[in-house]
Amino acid sequence: MVEPATSETTAGESTAKGEQTRRLIVDTAVRLFGEQGYDKTTMRAIAAAAGVSVGNAYYYFPSKGHLVQAFYTTVQDAHADACQQALASPGTFVDRLRAAMLTGVDVMAPYHGFAGSFFKTAAEPGSPLSPFSADSAPARERSVRMFRSVVDGATTKIDPELRAELPELLWLAQMGVTLYWVHDTSPGQAKTRLLVERAVPLIDRLAGMSRFRVFKPVMREILSLYRLLR
Repeated sequence: MVEPATSETTAGESTAKGEQTRRLIVDTAVRLFGEQGYDKTTMRAIAAAAGVSVGNAYYYFPSKGHLVQAFYTTVQDAHADACQQALASPGTFVDRLRAAMLTGVDVMAPYHGFAGSFFKTAAEPGSPLSPFSADSAPARERSVRMFRSVVDGATTKIDPELRAELPELLWLAQMGVTLYWVHDTSPGQAKTRLLVERAVPLIDRLAGMSRFRVFKPVMREILSLYRLLR
């Protein structure tokens, strides 16, 4: 005898279907951004290519900007997943940071072709697509959380005050790498990888020196300025 569907089952199926539709719309939008560019891709075109009504597309994403925010979050989730194995066990700060930053370049690689169009919009003052905007908070927080994992599992001795602020500072460093990556026309963005390989040991040395008494006053001034500007 077949059990009748319960309200919980129906609700679960509805949620799963909704998530599939949402994922389809995001994936379709990313594909069209790559083919047509961000500015030329409309919500109507995204809905048509995804095989959903325009109303349904707007139900999940009130604007194209909301789609971009969902894309940002997807990329950050993929970055965290890709880093999971490398960060599963404690290790030196330099090795953990190198793995996290290089993995970030790998995850972003498929989107390099249209990243510039995003950047042009995101760089405008007050743009909701800016990585510093309130709209970008979910993606930003995911990235900071990943860098917190980098720091928490590091066996390298780091001054406790710096250690507390380091995840956000590393996120800012990642933004710098991303900005360079957007403009990097070298094959496979090889220069961005070189930037990471050369910058990570420098960051590691600065973090390591933070525990020495002679550097503490300078470090605290830097952190004080960072907190003020934040």
